[in-house]
Amino acid sequence: MEWILSLSNTILIFIAAIFILVTVHELGHFLAAKLFGMRVDKFSIGFPPKIFGYKKGETEYVIGATPLGGYVQIAGMIDESMDSDFIDEEVKPDEFRAKPVWQRIVVITAGVIFNMILAVVIFTGIAWNYGEDVIPLDSIQGIYVAEGSVADQIGMQTGDRLIGVNGKEMEYFQQILSPSEITGRNLTFMVERDGEVIDVPTPPDFLDLVNRGGFITTTSFVPSTFSQVLEGSAAEEAGLQGGDRVISVNNEPVSYWEELVIKIQNSELPLEFEVLRNGELFTTTVTPDPETRLIGIAQPSIDESFRIDQLSYNLGESVVVGFQRTNDTLFGIVQGLGKLFSGDISVRENLGGPVAIATFTREATDRGGWLGFWNITAFLSVTLAIMNMLPIPALDGGHFMFLVYEGITRREPSPKVRMGLQQLGFIFLVGLIILITFNDILRTFG
Repeated sequence: MEWILSLSNTILIFIAAIFILVTVHELGHFLAAKLFGMRVDKFSIGFPPKIFGYKKGETEYVIGATPLGGYVQIAGMIDESMDSDFIDEEVKPDEFRAKPVWQRIVVITAGVIFNMILAVVIFTGIAWNYGEDVIPLDSIQGIYVAEGSVADQIGMQTGDRLIGVNGKEMEYFQQILSPSEITGRNLTFMVERDGEVIDVPTPPDFLDLVNRGGFITTTSFVPSTFSQVLEGSAAEEAGLQGGDRVISVNNEPVSYWEELVIKIQNSELPLEFEVLRNGELFTTTVTPDPETRLIGIAQPSIDESFRIDQLSYNLGESVVVGFQRTNDTLFGIVQGLGKLFSGDISVRENLGGPVAIATFTREATDRGGWLGFWNITAFLSVTLAIMNMLPIPALDGGHFMFLVYEGITRREPSPKVRMGLQQLGFIFLVGLIILITFNDILRTFG
C-alpha cells in the first residue's frame, strides 16, 4: 500500500512540475503570436486525447490527457499537427506565414525565453524568501579522503583544504560544486596541502565516477566528535560522553567522522580510543558488538561541526542572484550535454527521461519540501529551454533553423521538404523518448 501512495505522490508532483513548465512555455508562443496579430486556433496543455476544452473567440483552449508537453496551433504554420491543408490556399494576413521572418523568429523562441524567465523568477523568489545557507571555506580545516574513493583516485589526500576550482579561489563550499564549474572542461580543484597550493586535475569521465561512487560532501569535513552517546551502549560503558572527540583508534590517528566509522568497522577488537575532553586527553577501551560493530554514538550535525552563514538578500540583490543561478544552471547543462556528445561521460548513466525526472523531482521535494520543488522546477525550466532549441525538426530549434535559412536566402523551404523533415523529426523524438524511458527503467530497477 505504501509503495502505491509513494508512486501516486511521485506522479502528482511530476505532473504539477510539468504543467507549470509547459504552460509557461506555450504561453510564451501564444502571447508573442497575439502580439503580432497571428490567429491562434488552439492552445493545448498536454497531448491528446482531450480531457477538457472550451472555445473563446478564435482559440480553443484544451487540456490533454498526456502531460508530457503541449502546443500552440498558429494558423498558417506547419507544426506538430502536420496540418498542411492551408498550403494551397491564399495567404491570409493573420497567418504565421504572412508575417516577417523576424516576427516569426520571436514567436518561435518566445517559449524558450519564457522558460528562462520562469527560472529567473523562481530563483529570485527563493533568494528573496529563503536567503541562502553557505559554508565558508575558511571554516573548513580539511577533508577526509577514503582509500579507493573518487577523491582518492584523482589525487586528493586526507587533510587537504579546499580553496577553489578551475584556477579560481572561492569563498564558499557550494561555489566549488556549482553546475557550471563541475561540468567545465579540464576540471581542476585547488587545495592547500602542507602550506602549498596544488591543482588537482580530474579525468574526462569524472562525472561518471562521481555518479557511481560519490564525491566530497559536507560529511567529509565533520570532525570525529560525538554529539551523543546512547544509554546502555558500549560507548557509555567505556565512559564516553557527548562532546568527546576521538584522536586515535588503536594508536592510529583519527580526525574525521567518516574516518572514525571506518576505523571502528575495520580495526581489531577491542578498540583503544584516545579521547579529547575539555582540553584534556585520556584513553579508554571500547568493545563494540562483534557482528554489527556498533558502539552507540551519534554524528554531530553540520552546524555543530563548522560555521554556516545565512545570507539574506533584498529584492534587487535577489534578482541578481536569480540571474546568476539561472546562468550557472544554463552553462552547467550545456557543458554537460557537450560531455555527452563528446563521449566523455556515459549516455546511459547521465541521460534521463520522464521516469528519471519524476524520481528526481520527488526526491528533491522529499528533501526540501516546497523549496526543493521550486528548485527542481527552475532547473527543469532551463533544461526544457535548452532541449527545445536543439536543431531537430518538430522542436522550436528546428523551426528556428528553417527561419534562419529563409532569412539568409530570402527563400522559404518548400512545404514538402518541411513536412518530410517534421515527420522525420517527430519519429526521431518518439523513438528517443522510448529509448530514454527504457534506459530510465533499467537504471531505476537495476
